[in-house]
Amino acid sequence: MLKKKKLIQFTKNILPLLLGVFLIWYSLSSATPVERKDLWNNILLADIKWVILSLFFGILSHASRAYRWKFLLEPLGYKPLFANSFMAVMGGYLANLGVPRSGEVLRGATISTYENIPFDKAFGTIVSERIADLFMLLLIAIGGLLLQTEGLLAYFDDHQINPFISIGVLLTAVLAGTFVLKLIKNSEHSFMVKIRNFARGLLEGMKSILKMKRKKEFIFHTVFIWFMYVMMFYVIKFALPETTFLSITGIMAAFIVGTFAISTTNGGIGVYPIAMGAVLLFFGINQQAGEAFGWILWGSQTLLVIILGGFSLLFLPVFNQRK
Repeated sequence: MLKKKKLIQFTKNILPLLLGVFLIWYSLSSATPVERKDLWNNILLADIKWVILSLFFGILSHASRAYRWKFLLEPLGYKPLFANSFMAVMGGYLANLGVPRSGEVLRGATISTYENIPFDKAFGTIVSERIADLFMLLLIAIGGLLLQTEGLLAYFDDHQINPFISIGVLLTAVLAGTFVLKLIKNSEHSFMVKIRNFARGLLEGMKSILKMKRKKEFIFHTVFIWFMYVMMFYVIKFALPETTFLSITGIMAAFIVGTFAISTTNGGIGVYPIAMGAVLLFFGINQQAGEAFGWILWGSQTLLVIILGGFSLLFLPVFNQRK
């Protein structure tokens, strides 16, 4: 049974990574030598100042996420240092590149370790954050569909993608979790009591979003985070001559597709550039330029996460020794 569980866990973690590597290989091997040369030239000739601006917007979004976290922790009686919150967030992003969805657990464990916040409560606040982010994603998806319904639906249909299924699965998971918690609520079994105590802490963390005194600030940072996501995406279009005149409807369509592509493999490896190349075809951008757009955006932001995330995990114990 233990071996079976390890095999299942290994499969969940490795298969998305292998899929991403395969897609990179397939995309490059199926292209002609001229197409590969065009792709590489587009990447090399990208205007670096727009890439740097995109990275700056990315850093602002990560910093805002770390700062927003305190509005959920304060009602529980905790005031973590911003530095610890930021490094926990970046460490979590780095973990997600290796093992999907592990970042939230690592983030909760990190802040629990260095700020003496119970893990269940810290993790509950992270769940609340994800619910707020899901709401923002829904708003952006609806806005994108209204702006470019035909192009987005054509892309989703060609690639057999239903974004509302992904959103529905997330909502179902939340509802199912609530139902399970209610089932174990009245059990007196020792194991169930431990689960119930953990669940109470988790729910307390989740309910912190309702207890916030500074709701306006929380909403501001939530909107700001997603605005920065769109902006770090938007400015990359100026890095390539072929995408400079891409319309806002094209940007929004590509942004929505890219958001769902990231969840397909570890951090979107392999899938993200291919998705960009495919969706931008609907807006008159040739595939090589579209994929170059995806590689520049995905590559630069992933490198940022690797550098800041790696530095954060290394510096956390050093920083907290000085407190």
